[in-house]
Amino acid sequence: MKIALFSDIHANLPAFREMLADLDSRPVDAVYCLGDLVGYNVWPNEIIAEMQRRKIPTIAGNHDAKVIGLKTLDDNLREPGKKYAYHIINGSGRRYLSTLPAHIRLEYLLDGKPLNIVLAHGSTRSIDEYVLIDTDETYVLELMREANADVLCIGHSHKPYHRVVVDGQGKKKHIINTGSVGKPKDGNPKGCYVFLTVEPHATGNGDLLGVEFIRFDYDIEKAVKAIEDSPLPNEFADMLRQAR
Repeated sequence: MKIALFSDIHANLPAFREMLADLDSRPVDAVYCLGDLVGYNVWPNEIIAEMQRRKIPTIAGNHDAKVIGLKTLDDNLREPGKKYAYHIINGSGRRYLSTLPAHIRLEYLLDGKPLNIVLAHGSTRSIDEYVLIDTDETYVLELMREANADVLCIGHSHKPYHRVVVDGQGKKKHIINTGSVGKPKDGNPKGCYVFLTVEPHATGNGDLLGVEFIRFDYDIEKAVKAIEDSPLPNEFADMLRQAR
């Protein structure tokens, strides 16, 4: 089973299109999105429409949740600044974002061994929580025990990593951050998504899970210019260039 995971597109259509082109060139059995389709750029409606067209299962990110209760403004009354990114989302897009689930659970049985994969945006406790590569191991294991997760896949920090911890029974637990398609923050401006291989002996060392990070180029200047030509803050453009 080949599973593609991605998150944190943040309305960056040039990056999203390049990710999809790369994804379409690879063998894949399932695709999931871990949220934050919108915010920071000017193409939220195009992103949402393509997600719906492809019927990609998606969970809500913290930026997606910002549309809930957001006052609708017409073209002449849209607020400049950061809020502009949410006011330009059309009605059907808002309805779609407001119905996204908080988590997705995938349960496998491979050679009699269970493998439970949980997808969340920030963490299983909070959409806004950061679970980082150096988050306290005891705390991470507690999160995974609560969620009954052997593998916890998250986004939100925009910093990709694969971390393995061992619980009290000697069982490996995997924490995977998918990085960001459209707004990397790890100093590498290339977009990022993840391929999981789920099968017996996926890695050749007896593990059931293989993890591969895919980095891809896209037209950053096109995404930057869209920000600079909009009411959004120019600092968003600088963030893209600097991957911060």
